[in-house]
Parts: sequence; C-alpha cells; structure tokens
Amino acid sequence: MTIQWFPGHMAKARREVTEKLKLVDIVFELIDARLPLSSRNPMIDEVIHQKPRLLILNKADLADNAETTKWIQYFKEQGMDAVAINSFQGQGLQKVTKTAKEILAPKIERMQSRGIRPGAIRAMIVGIPNVGKSTLINRLAKRNIAKTGNTPGVTRAQQWIKYGKELELLDTPGILWPKFEDPVAGYKLALTGAIKDTLLNMDDLALFALRFLEGHYPERLKEKYGLTEIGESPDEIIAVFDHIGQLRNVITTGGEIDYDKVSELIVQDVRNEQLGKLTFDLTEELH
Repeated sequence: MTIQWFPGHMAKARREVTEKLKLVDIVFELIDARLPLSSRNPMIDEVIHQKPRLLILNKADLADNAETTKWIQYFKEQGMDAVAINSFQGQGLQKVTKTAKEILAPKIERMQSRGIRPGAIRAMIVGIPNVGKSTLINRLAKRNIAKTGNTPGVTRAQQWIKYGKELELLDTPGILWPKFEDPVAGYKLALTGAIKDTLLNMDDLALFALRFLEGHYPERLKEKYGLTEIGESPDEIIAVFDHIGQLRNVITTGGEIDYDKVSELIVQDVRNEQLGKLTFDLTEELH
C-alpha cells in the first residue's frame, strides 16, 4: 500500500514549525502509544534538530500496558525522555510539566545563576494528525480552546495557550510525511484512524488486522471471533470473512454475506477496543 497524502496545509505547517522553533524552550512530540514508532514523523527530527524534546505517548489507555512500559524504557535508552498519558481523561498530565522542568533544569539553573528569573516554559506541540494534540491542549488549559475531532486534519492554525503560570503551549497543525516507505506502517496508522478511510481499501485493512491479531494477540482473535488461524489461500480468507459475517449477522436481504460491512466491523472492533488494548508497534520487532 503506497499512500500519497500531503495536503498543502501540512507543507505550510512544516514551514511554520521551523519559523516558530526559536520561540520555544522545548518541543512536545505527541505520538500514539499504540504506535510509538509508526506515529513518529521522521520530518520532525529534521526540523527541530537539537531542541530539547519530550516524547508524549498519548492514548495510553488504548495501548497494551506492558508494551508501553517497554517503549518508555526503549526511548530512555535512546537518550529521549518519554511519558505516557491519556489526555482524553486527563490521566498523567502532571508528568508532562514535571518532566519538562527536569529536561530544562540546566537551562533554568544557568538563567538563575545570571540573576534572570525564568518565566513560564514555552513548549511547541507537534505530531501527526489524530494523535490527540487538541485534546491534550484543552485538558491542560482546562477549557475548550483547541478544536478537536476524531478525524485527521482538524487543527489548521497555530495558537498559544497558557497553562497556569508554568507553561505556555504552541499548538501546530499535524504533519504527516508525504509518502509511506513502509506499507506496514501505513496499515497500522490506518487502523488507528490517522489516515482518512477514504484513502484505503477496507478489505485489505481488515485482513491486515486479522493477521496482526493472529500473529501477536491470538487469544483475542479466538475470544472475539472464534478463530485460531486465517489461512493463506483466497478460499481460506473468504471462509474467515464468511464466518465473521455469519457470527455478526452481517447478511444482505438476499442472504449473502456483506463483505464490505464485515471489513468495516473488523476495523471498528479494533478502534473501539472490542478486542482489548492493543499495541501495533512491538519492541520485539526492533531486534
């Protein structure tokens, strides 16, 4: 699957990030806890260079807790501070400001030694669409300032938001890279809603989801659909979709299986936690 999705507002966002970088002390890179690698934009590394950074693994409530712990340790070994939060419910937000202060402690101490009183930490929030930037901002600001939505591309313009006296946040539009070099990453992002469904073949996405469950969460596959394997041949795959269609009563008036609806059901089951907490980027795959 090769996806080309680089609207003009995203190209503009990259320029804006580069221009505004000098105004901030630290960059908050927001990523999806279910996709700690796939939801990181390589472009961001090129843009922010050596600016202090805090990785924020959002939507931790949807991810496999054991894997989230492994990822935070992995990033630490790579020299990057990371925290896991659930911005929707406001869980773990105190870790964001606390860790940001720790990262910036040397700079703050230098300022104090010169008799300069440090002001609020100025942070820029960056990340790909649909990782929850606006939800995080609204939680930190304790009011609905940023537009939110469960589809990519809601945020369009930069805005400063004050968080008490400690933090000032600069929101930025989501940035997605222009081409997915790794088709697997594209499927993973699609499953979590970071890519518009209209760009995808839902049958392929549903089959990818089933194969992922078969390989990494087989107990969930058996519990939800009564399946132990997917098979490789077209006939075996059709039989799997027939089975799920009959199980969920997704049948047309003519008595046929509605394969389009079966595919949509499988994808929605993943997105709506009907298969439990899932992490699609696994640390074991790094070795």
